[in-house]
Amino acid sequence: MKNFKFKIIGGILIIVALFGGFLSSCTEDDGKPSGTRELVISSVSKTVVIPANGEIPETVLDSTTTLGFAGQTLIIRGKGFGTLRKVYFNDFDTYFNPTLVTDEVIFVTIDRNTPYADVTNQLKLVTEYGTATYDFVVGPPAPGVHSFNPINAADGEEITIYGSFFLDPVVKVGGVEAQIVSNTLTQIKAILPAGSQLKKVSVSTIAGTTFYNTSVGTAIFDDAFYSPWTIEAWNNHEFVTDLTKSNQGLVFIKKTMNAYDNIQGNWAWNDQLSNYTGIKFAIRSEDAGKLKLVFNGDWGETRLFETTKDWKEYKYTWEQLGNPAALQNISFQEFSGSTNTYYIDNITYTVD
Repeated sequence: MKNFKFKIIGGILIIVALFGGFLSSCTEDDGKPSGTRELVISSVSKTVVIPANGEIPETVLDSTTTLGFAGQTLIIRGKGFGTLRKVYFNDFDTYFNPTLVTDEVIFVTIDRNTPYADVTNQLKLVTEYGTATYDFVVGPPAPGVHSFNPINAADGEEITIYGSFFLDPVVKVGGVEAQIVSNTLTQIKAILPAGSQLKKVSVSTIAGTTFYNTSVGTAIFDDAFYSPWTIEAWNNHEFVTDLTKSNQGLVFIKKTMNAYDNIQGNWAWNDQLSNYTGIKFAIRSEDAGKLKLVFNGDWGETRLFETTKDWKEYKYTWEQLGNPAALQNISFQEFSGSTNTYYIDNITYTVD
């Protein structure tokens, strides 16, 4: 399965010059762009980037195609584009930058929300003088992987992968294909193959491959705490179930903390750390905030981090945590000096 990768090139002026046009259309005396009124689409090309190698600079090529994917930048060639008004893919109105249009060339990016099922499979251009169509198939975006559960499933057990654009997916764990039990566009149920522990899960479709960054068998908390870890009820926290607002799975932790309040994990002992490189967790807050990671009872002010309204992942290596002999406790203290609501999810060990 190929992993298609595309990007818009900053030096697009050079590209347009190389492939047949100027960015600024010349104008006639009446103020209208010059060029033919006859509207013709002769070809559509995809941009391909060849990475720099040693002294060879990055190269941008294009190759003709009749298949594109949401988010991909295309080069449309023909004539009569000077008075371009609209670009449609499968009748979906698509934004274009007028400065990237000449009478013979259009640079345009397929919108991520372009429909791809039960559609016309056509590119349509509308100018002041007419309309032209071109047979062109738009595929879905690369799959989006939100998360999977349970993180600590054993080999041979079923996991559920949450995400988007799961069209004819292939699931692999550590490069080994997993058996798919069922799938929809937003959810896949699959069986972990042998040797899955501490490996990454990936989902591939015709549009590309996406890896999830939490490895199998590393969870301390995903939708629930794994023994011996927990947060005791006296912390007055909540468990919220909402896939649309979580960072991982369905459930996350919520606590409103007054200035310098805290949320404390229980005390336990795990000295089997050799397979791991540290810990990570995801946090967001109702307002901009600041927390302190209290690791193994160390309340010093050496592990402060700021939080925002968006989920952010924070990683600490064992070296940053003082090369502990064991994991005993994970707690957090409010450190902005103001009351704030914090959300915590996906507390795991790291393996990379």
